[in-house]
Amino acid sequence: MTVISDQTQPDELQSHFDETIARERRIEPRDWMPEAYRKTMIRQIAQHAHSEIIGMQPEGNWITRAPSLRRKAVLLAKVQDEAGHGMYLYSAAETLGADRADLTDRLVHGRQKYSSIFNYPTLSYADVGVIGWLVDGAAICNQVPLCRSSYGPYGRAMVRICKEESFHQRQGYELLMTMMRGTDSQRDMVQQAVDRFWWPALMMFGPPDDESPNTEQSMAWGVKRHTNDELRQRFVDMSVPQAEKLGVTFPDPDLRWNAERGHYDFGTPDWDEFWAVVKGNGPCNAQRVAHRKSAHDEGAWVREAALAHAAKSAGRR
Repeated sequence: MTVISDQTQPDELQSHFDETIARERRIEPRDWMPEAYRKTMIRQIAQHAHSEIIGMQPEGNWITRAPSLRRKAVLLAKVQDEAGHGMYLYSAAETLGADRADLTDRLVHGRQKYSSIFNYPTLSYADVGVIGWLVDGAAICNQVPLCRSSYGPYGRAMVRICKEESFHQRQGYELLMTMMRGTDSQRDMVQQAVDRFWWPALMMFGPPDDESPNTEQSMAWGVKRHTNDELRQRFVDMSVPQAEKLGVTFPDPDLRWNAERGHYDFGTPDWDEFWAVVKGNGPCNAQRVAHRKSAHDEGAWVREAALAHAAKSAGRR
C-alpha cells in the first residue's frame, strides 16, 4: 500500500491514482486526484443531481390530476424519491469540494445542464406511465454501470438510486398495462405518449460516440463503463420486447431485428433537435428553470430558519 503524505511528489501521486484506477479500486474524497478528474466528477454528479430535481416537475404536474387516490399516492411517492436522489447526489458532489448553493445557482442561471428529456411537456396522464417505463428505463441502462464508478461516493449513491429507479420503471409499465386494458381512447393515449417520448428517450444517452468529447477520458478513468451508443443499443434491445407485450409500437420505420448482428437496427434521432434542447431552446427549458428558481427563492426563509435553529441549538450545547 502506498502511503500518501505532504512530501509525496506529484508524479508519485499521479502514479498512485493511475494504479488505483487500473486495479478497479475506488477513489475516495480524501485521496489525491487530478484536478481534471475532480472537475469531471463535479460536472457529471451535478448534472445528474439537477436532472433528478428538475425531473420532479413533469410528473409532479399530474399529482393533483391522477385518476384515483392510489395513483396520486404512487406518483407522490415517486416524485419524493426523485427529490431524495437529488439530495444524495448533491451530497456526493460536496465531498469533492463543491458547494450546493453554488451548484443551484449555476443551474438556475444556465451555467450547468440537466438531462434534455425533462424539457418536454407531459400532455396526458399516459405520459406519466411512459416516463416511468421509457425514461426511467433509459436511466437504469445508463446508471447501473455507474454503481461501479471509480469515485466511491458516487458509486455508492447509485446503488440505492438504481434500486428505486427500477421500481419506478415497473410502476410506469404497470400503469400503461392497466390503461391498455381500458378503452380505445386510453389505448390511443398510451400510443401517443410513446410516440412523443421514444426519440427523446434515445437522446438521453447523449450524442453519438464520435460527437461525445468526454466519453473517452471518462471511460479511461472508470467513471463510465460503456459508450453512449452501446447503452443506446442496449436500451433499444430491452424496450422492443416490452413494447410488443404492452401492445404499442415505436415511431421508427427503420426498427427491425438484425439476425446477423444479434441486435435491433433503429433509425437516427434528430440530433439537431437534441442540441437545440441542450442549448436551452426546447419546449419547456425556460419554464423548468424558472420554476426551479422560483421554488429556490421562495424557500429561502426555510433555509435561513433551519440555519438559525442549528446555530441556536449549538449555542445551547
